[in-house]
Amino acid sequence: MTRYILVRHGQTEWNRVERFHGRADIPLNDTGQEQARCISRRLANNRIVAVYSSPLSRAIQTGKAIAEPHRLEVIPDAGLLDIDYGAWAGKTPEELALADAKRHALWLTQPDRVQIPKGEDLRMVRRRAVAVVDALAEKYPYETVVLVSHKIVCQVILCAILGLSERAIWRIEQETAAFNVFEKRQDGFAIVTLNDTSHLNRSI
Repeated sequence: MTRYILVRHGQTEWNRVERFHGRADIPLNDTGQEQARCISRRLANNRIVAVYSSPLSRAIQTGKAIAEPHRLEVIPDAGLLDIDYGAWAGKTPEELALADAKRHALWLTQPDRVQIPKGEDLRMVRRRAVAVVDALAEKYPYETVVLVSHKIVCQVILCAILGLSERAIWRIEQETAAFNVFEKRQDGFAIVTLNDTSHLNRSI
C-alpha cells in the first residue's frame, strides 16, 4: 500500500478574484501563506517520506511549508503542473464568457469535451498526473507521500482513482489549501479523506 496526501496550494490573488491561472506563476498572497502554515501544522505528525510539487511557485511555497517539519526538500514534478489554460490564462470567468462564450459554456457542463485554445484538454492532464501517482506507488511502497498541485489537477486525479471520467470534475470540490488522503492498495484505490479544510477554521 502507498498512502498519498494530495494538497491544493494556498490562496493567491488570482484565486481571490477568480482569475484563470494555468501556467502563470502567481505566488501565494498573505492568506495563502498563512494557509500553508496551517496545513503544515496539521500534517506535522504524519510520517511523510517525500513531498512532490508542481514547479509553480504557489505550489512550491505550500510544499516547502509542509516539508519543513519533516526536514525534507520539495521535489518539483512537471506532471503536477496546473492545466495549461493557453489563451484563457489571466481571464476571469466573466471575461471568458464574453471572449469565448461557446467553449466556456461547454467547460461548465462538459469539460471533458473542451480543447482550450493554445492549451491542454483534461485527458492530457489525466495522463501526466496519473503517471506521477503510479510511479510513486512503485517508488514508495508502504510509505506516505505528499503531492502539492492545483485545483483542476487534484480534481482530475480524484476522478481517475474513483473510476470517473473527467466530466465529473465539478462534482469534486477542492478548496485552497485543502488536502485529500487516498491509498493505492492491492485491489485498487480507496479515498480516506476528501477536501479537508478543518485546519483552516481555527486560524483564518
